[in-house]
Amino acid sequence: MNDKAPIDKSDAEWRKELDPLQHHVLREHGTERPFTSPLNNEKRTGVFRCAGCGEPLFDSSTKYESGSGWPSFWAPMPDAVGTSTDKSHFMTRIEAHCAKCGGHLGHVFPDGPQPTGQRYCMNGAALKFEEKK
Repeated sequence: MNDKAPIDKSDAEWRKELDPLQHHVLREHGTERPFTSPLNNEKRTGVFRCAGCGEPLFDSSTKYESGSGWPSFWAPMPDAVGTSTDKSHFMTRIEAHCAKCGGHLGHVFPDGPQPTGQRYCMNGAALKFEEKK
């Protein structure tokens, strides 16, 4: 069995499982207001998982303070995050989504720190943090 198999649920099923902000971000490609996520200040060692399906997306060692108002990472875990071109809001950006459930996470920008130079600017509502014990 492939544990990376895509998750296919109806909108009604997603609405039952997610709170309104999580649904707006993950399923409707929304964005939370900057500086509102408690995950901005998360400094513990652990893993940031998809709030929709629980898939591990980012290790805490890749998180950094970008000043953008959203949790930012310089790299996702292998094969955890997919990207696509987003041409909404009269601009072209790279959208990041969970490779397992397709949930919208945020966007990727080329202004991050080394070693990748990438800034995975994620919505905190799209993530859940699991502390490493």
